[in-house]
Amino acid sequence: MTRRIPLILASLLASTLSLAQIPADITLEPAFGGATFDRPVAVRHADDGSGRRFIVQLNGFVRIVDASNNVLSTPFLDISSLTSAGGERGLLGLAFHPEYASNGRIYVNYTDAEPGNGISTGDTVIAEFEVSAGNSDVIDFNSRRQIMVIPQDFSNHNGGDIHFGPDGYLYIGMGDGGSGNDPCLRGQGLDSSAAPPSGPGCVTGPAGWLLGKMLRIDVDNTTPPGSNNLCAAESDGSAPFAVPADNPFVGQSDRCGEVWAYGLRNPYRFSFDRETGDLWIGDVGQSSWEEINLLPAASPTGANFGWKTCEGTFQRGSSSTPCSLLDSVLPVVQYANYGNTSVPAPSREGCSVTGGFRYRGPVLSMQGYYVYADYCERDIYFVSESGVGNWGREFFEEVFQNVLGFGEDQVGNLYISVGQASGTGQFFVFSGDTAPGDPIFIDRFEDTTP
Repeated sequence: MTRRIPLILASLLASTLSLAQIPADITLEPAFGGATFDRPVAVRHADDGSGRRFIVQLNGFVRIVDASNNVLSTPFLDISSLTSAGGERGLLGLAFHPEYASNGRIYVNYTDAEPGNGISTGDTVIAEFEVSAGNSDVIDFNSRRQIMVIPQDFSNHNGGDIHFGPDGYLYIGMGDGGSGNDPCLRGQGLDSSAAPPSGPGCVTGPAGWLLGKMLRIDVDNTTPPGSNNLCAAESDGSAPFAVPADNPFVGQSDRCGEVWAYGLRNPYRFSFDRETGDLWIGDVGQSSWEEINLLPAASPTGANFGWKTCEGTFQRGSSSTPCSLLDSVLPVVQYANYGNTSVPAPSREGCSVTGGFRYRGPVLSMQGYYVYADYCERDIYFVSESGVGNWGREFFEEVFQNVLGFGEDQVGNLYISVGQASGTGQFFVFSGDTAPGDPIFIDRFEDTTP
């Protein structure tokens, strides 16, 4: 892997490219003995002390890498029969309940392959499963409980990531329904009683207005039948989930109670800072700007990230006119997309941001860096704050294939998935000097000799 510094017009960007040297001890090493997986988009952990890592594959499988770095032959979960996989569709997200060690519950986000009961192929499904009573390495397929269905306008921009926040609620990142330039007006559309623009693709009904949003739901409670403003409820108003009382649009008849924030194009990967609770979102751009958004834990609810009125810090499609939305959340990092012809070609850095994590693991020199990548350019960047609200980024390394996703293990080691959306991929892990007495985890090194 070679190290290079791409050119950039810093005056056009919200964040500057720093030439400061990333600590020299930080390296990127093959993880899990170099094992390969079918279209791996994420790695997650159960926070149960087992040391297992769970590999999310686009084809509907979740595989286990045990504490000794063995890839178990039997999948932890197999929902390939339920999943429409290909392109931007598939099994896209996995979240373990905060009390998984005692209740054995997981949640998945996938695009559906079995139409019926009001569900169309490609619709987003959020479902709950429970671990088998007799085998902690296998999920009981028959325990499936459907939590939510969100219709998709087109086949792309499905978002797909899900995480439990520090508040114990499930957050769901939804793209704007796809095609290009948000033809169904989902990003800024909040009126759940409105009809989207006429034309092919735009689905009708209140659940369509959950697109282009960050949702926040309570999976530990349900909603009884009756009048409410849940856009993904059953016809009688009941739902196998509830919404927190402090969601911004609770009780408003023309809004969706599930919405936490809006104005997103395609938040393919997002994460919570395990130390501060801050929310980091990698929102894939249209043709001008890729962006990383930061929502501090103490932020008010109902944040507007600007799409499609704005793209990055500018009006959509512009590189000179500032975003006109008052009080919109501007990105802390942005960079020029390949399609941004107003920026010289050498300064166009990619086509699809892959959001990552703020590092809180055992490598001392990586502490506090937010790490992200571009799917197309295959470049990895480290982001740090040099002053309050002043974020700069440093180029780290170019990898040999597309960057599909990131993930942490229980102690905070950070992994990156490298591969192709239509083929195999593998994981790498960030390594470096640790504090005296810290355990040395085998997955950081190729040499596993005792």
